[in-house]
Amino acid sequence: MAIVRWDPFASNMHSPFDDLLSGVWGMGNTPLRVGGPAMNVYTEDDKSLVAELEAPGYAKDDIEVHVHDSVLEVKGEKHEKEESKTKKRNYMVRESHESFYRSIQLPKVADGDHVQAHFDNGVLKITVPFKELPAPKKVTIADGKKK
Repeated sequence: MAIVRWDPFASNMHSPFDDLLSGVWGMGNTPLRVGGPAMNVYTEDDKSLVAELEAPGYAKDDIEVHVHDSVLEVKGEKHEKEESKTKKRNYMVRESHESFYRSIQLPKVADGDHVQAHFDNGVLKITVPFKELPAPKKVTIADGKKK
């Protein structure tokens, strides 16, 4: 009989709940695989919000950007080229994202009417400017005596 070191965090117990988490949300023993292009969101000089999305293999016409109800939405769907349809390929492994969807809740100061998007070398850069906030109004403080 072999001596086995006991690990209090390891469990041999298996339940249907583990299967649910593993299968649906990718938790448990199976790592979560998130599909779609990588996206970075940051601010520049506190004057705008920038979202950069890496979408290699997509064309500019494959991607749509929408802003409504303070939400920035980016959708993409690859369309197979005609010449690719006529070529017969026997793939051993094929990993690609045919479509994606990303959404970001914009801050209240975002100016959704002046959003700009540029697509260059497979990178989509979306700039959402911030509205200029009104200057704070100075309130004068009266002395404590009532008249």
